Amino acid sequence: MQVHPPVQQPPTRAACRQHRALHGLTILEVLVCLSVIGILSSLLLPALSSAREAARQVDCRQRLKQLGLALHSYHEVHNWLPAGWQWESTKQTAFGWLPPLLPHLEMENVSGQFDSSSQLGSAPNTIVRSMSPALFRCPSDIAPGTFTLFLERPSESSPPTNVPLLDLPTANFVGVFGTPEPDNVWQEQLGDGPFCGATPVSFPQFLRGLSNVLLVGERQAATVPSTWLGVDFRGEDAACRLLGNAERGPNKSEADECEFTSRHPGCVHFLWGDGRVTPLSDAIDSRIYQQLAKLSEF
Repeated sequence: MQVHPPVQQPPTRAACRQHRALHGLTILEVLVCLSVIGILSSLLLPALSSAREAARQVDCRQRLKQLGLALHSYHEVHNWLPAGWQWESTKQTAFGWLPPLLPHLEMENVSGQFDSSSQLGSAPNTIVRSMSPALFRCPSDIAPGTFTLFLERPSESSPPTNVPLLDLPTANFVGVFGTPEPDNVWQEQLGDGPFCGATPVSFPQFLRGLSNVLLVGERQAATVPSTWLGVDFRGEDAACRLLGNAERGPNKSEADECEFTSRHPGCVHFLWGDGRVTPLSDAIDSRIYQQLAKLSEF
């Protein structure tokens, strides 16, 4: 009887996969995979970062809008806006324009922590000096919750004194003083904007109309740390910690530290007198920018 050799069956798919798996990936294949991953990451990460910044900008505008509602609510009750700063009895320290808004922002837990009749650095105000509510911060500006205010140097040419006065809570939203620098004229209260100093302003004084006047703007902490609470006027750039001026333009590197800046690329957000919030481009004409910060044409 003739014996036939066994018929060889073609390898199954499972066997082929097992055979190929034993070989693994070559170095070239690994490098190709890494290159593809790198290319995809370079495409996706900027888009993801841009989306996050867009979300932060929306959040920033919403916070400013809440301040606008509180300012209008305050005006309805008192017939004027809060003053840029309000002296305590010794007139060495002053509280800013934001503390009077706390009841209108439903932040009684914060307003109950300080005594406006005492000096800012006194014991009754110890707790509040460490409170930096998220509502007063821009989500794009990551900065410590407090900063140290140092004694002002005798002259511009003098070195910093490095003498600490007190720690203050950080904020990013400062009132519009107008076009002059707050630090240069606070004693005379010569601001030409809505928060012109220790004297309150009412809406009828907005001679250019509420929709044509800037009320509150942003300042990043890297420019100069700002606060919502108040200042010791012996401190460096004291009034500038509460208020800002419009002269050169938003985010200008050559501008004074009292001007408005932000972490947002190409713009700074502002609250207008009528309560709306819009970004102003870094490229805005400086003459138009200055006019927007003034109550009147003159």
